[in-house]
Amino acid sequence: MTTTTQNTNLLPEAQRGPAERLLEVVLGGSAHLWHNRPGLDVNGTWVAAAHASATQKAQGRPVKPGLFVPAAVRLYRQLLDIYKLNAELMAHFASYALTQTDWRDLKVATCALMLVQEHAGQPVRDDHGQVAFHDDDWRAIGEAMVLHYERKSTRMLTPKAVLRVAELLEQPEIARLNREAGFGDPASRKAPMGRWKRVASRWLSAREANLPMLQGLVKAGYKETLKKLARKAGYKPATQGFFEVLGWKQKQSAEGHRTVGLSGLTLVKRERFDGLSEAEICEWIEMERLSYKEVVGRLPKDVGLTPAIMAALLPSLSDRDLRLMTPTLEELGLLAEPSVRTRWEKAVANATDQRALNIAKNVRSEVLRQKLEEASDNAARHAVAEATAEADVRVMFLIDKSGSMEGAIENSKEALTRILAGFPMDKLHIAAFDTMGTVLKPKAANRTAVQHMLAGLKASGGTTHAAAVQALHRDGVRVPEGAKLVVIVVGDEAGEAGDQFARAFRDFGYCVAAMALLVSVAGARGNTVRTCAGQMKVPFSEVNVDQFADPYQVPRVLKALLDAPTAQSVSVPQNGWVERVMRTPLLKVA
Repeated sequence: MTTTTQNTNLLPEAQRGPAERLLEVVLGGSAHLWHNRPGLDVNGTWVAAAHASATQKAQGRPVKPGLFVPAAVRLYRQLLDIYKLNAELMAHFASYALTQTDWRDLKVATCALMLVQEHAGQPVRDDHGQVAFHDDDWRAIGEAMVLHYERKSTRMLTPKAVLRVAELLEQPEIARLNREAGFGDPASRKAPMGRWKRVASRWLSAREANLPMLQGLVKAGYKETLKKLARKAGYKPATQGFFEVLGWKQKQSAEGHRTVGLSGLTLVKRERFDGLSEAEICEWIEMERLSYKEVVGRLPKDVGLTPAIMAALLPSLSDRDLRLMTPTLEELGLLAEPSVRTRWEKAVANATDQRALNIAKNVRSEVLRQKLEEASDNAARHAVAEATAEADVRVMFLIDKSGSMEGAIENSKEALTRILAGFPMDKLHIAAFDTMGTVLKPKAANRTAVQHMLAGLKASGGTTHAAAVQALHRDGVRVPEGAKLVVIVVGDEAGEAGDQFARAFRDFGYCVAAMALLVSVAGARGNTVRTCAGQMKVPFSEVNVDQFADPYQVPRVLKALLDAPTAQSVSVPQNGWVERVMRTPLLKVA
């Protein structure tokens, strides 16, 4: 589901610089732009039509599968605002989004902006009309995003993503934003497309020159996407082999200017498997190395997807595919096969998102359900490991269980179960507080242990954040010299004055590198944590706990929150994740 943050105590608009806006995109931007099923637009939020409540059905407007425009406009406007304030930061963020994240929609949106924005290497003339130098060519970053290739990597644009860049730029509301920003002719009816057609044609040309690569894309199910790309880019193939691989019959245009692919084509067509036995279909799959997408639509109704056929298709499935198809593998009995089970468990260990929690609801076996929950834990572990790879980071989680959290404490528990299992237990310190602090220790580093640890928390009493710090110190928690301490508070931050909270860290000898707030609000909220961070002059970030309902959001948020700054500035505390973005080399066209 597409969600929006509901923070009520953010910095005033005038004080929110590009770094704060960039953090907001990542910490509060769990929006998905494209959906493959019917939905409802409920006040700008996408809701799956099949799972909508009666209230949502009454309030919502039906939307077809495809691009959800309100979310697209919201994200693109955020990126455009960052670009206007600091174009260089946006250039580095686009490079970071492609090479260091798996957020597919963000890659599309940043690529679209970079292809169309105004820094295009134009000559800058001096007072005498002579070319003094050339402007930065950051449209080349958008081109490099499209052309970036890394074999078997998920961190490059797929054919569908390249097409979606154009679909996004063609949306009337996005086109209007680009014209208003000065990226296109304000009088033109055509959407500003920047260099998309040029780079899409170059992308297609590279695949045409390497037919095995083109054939691989067709086998992966991108045949129709490639045709749409060629049409939209106005691509002119150099040889008829391009048309043959795509099975794309050609005819002469009205203007009569076509010269390639009009005659002598040997079209490659996918025949159905009607009349073949199960064994023959399996032999065909192995001989042609067919993928799941290539086969499933060609199976005879009287054969269907059998265990043997599914087993023959397993080599073509990615780890992500295996996790998603767990219910099918269970139904076919394949997870009882040792070789299949070993491969599946490896896929669980490599999880980078928490979508397995949703899949777990659709399996019958309790053992499989627990394994899928492990995949969720593994995704959090990978995110923590990546965020803390460059430094020794210790984390304090301080959980508000005071009376003001009545009605919100359960949301806090669910968010924490998705997060805490990702941390090494020797570097994680947890305390709950009202007017007294209580140290909490999970029995193991997994979801079940975290749920057990949090089960007894009930909302009651007053609110003294410093009591949690005192409890951890009393319990013997010390931060080694050279380690960075990140403090994450979970609650509504309504409590004692922020300077008193800050004093507690100083009194107990804790040098804080960064602070964050996971906002969980039942009623009004305060400003204790933000003020505390300001008093200590350390970076402050916040995110609404509702964001963690998105299975892709937990890894993103952990990476952003845990990246402590490399050095503290007395006057301008900077989030360490933003520092990492700025250290990302700008992509270049090869």
